[in-house]
Amino acid sequence: MLQSVAKNAAFPHAPEAARAAIAALTRADPDLARIEPAAGPLAWRTRPPGFPGLLQAIVGQQISNQAAAAIWARLCQVPGALEPAGLLVQADAALLGAGLSRPKLAHARALAEAFADGRLHADRLAAMDDAAAIAAIVAVRGMGPWSAEVYLLFALQRPDVFPAGDIALAAAAADLKSLPARPGPKALRALAESWAPWRGLAARLLWHHWRHMTGRPAFDDLPAAGA
Repeated sequence: MLQSVAKNAAFPHAPEAARAAIAALTRADPDLARIEPAAGPLAWRTRPPGFPGLLQAIVGQQISNQAAAAIWARLCQVPGALEPAGLLVQADAALLGAGLSRPKLAHARALAEAFADGRLHADRLAAMDDAAAIAAIVAVRGMGPWSAEVYLLFALQRPDVFPAGDIALAAAAADLKSLPARPGPKALRALAESWAPWRGLAARLLWHHWRHMTGRPAFDDLPAAGA
């Protein structure tokens, strides 16, 4: 697992081990090498491990970063909502008022129950390999592969996890590689094979490229979203 370094700005620079891997990636793939000269140094985004990090993934499912950040900011103001026990005692009205849809409310409660009854535990997830951790997370209602893979990338900082179902990654790859169309998840996962064992770092670079080419902020760039 790659370890984060102390922040010296809004986000830290990538840690030394990640920078060494990025150097290897960019030597092997000249297209990836074009990203940082155009978009600037890669910021090292992280999310909290355990329940808050997975709850943040639920909030971000299938909506824009701007909408997700606004909902997350309101949810952070609901007392106890970032703790499993605290969320479970909240009235539906408070969580719906923060912006959760009814399906996401159900998924958030299912996630809280999984932590409360011990099916999920932050330390046990961190001790699992990638496949086992993803399997444990997706066993919870509402937690699909994208949510699990994003958690492993940003909360556990795993270097070889690639969320092939992410639309922004597909758009970035299509632009960077001059593809005729945005690749579907299967094609994108196949494309990413050449980046192993650093596919997670390639994903971070592709998101960095996507933000640069669209001018859109990341979820974690927006006010009160948390990192």
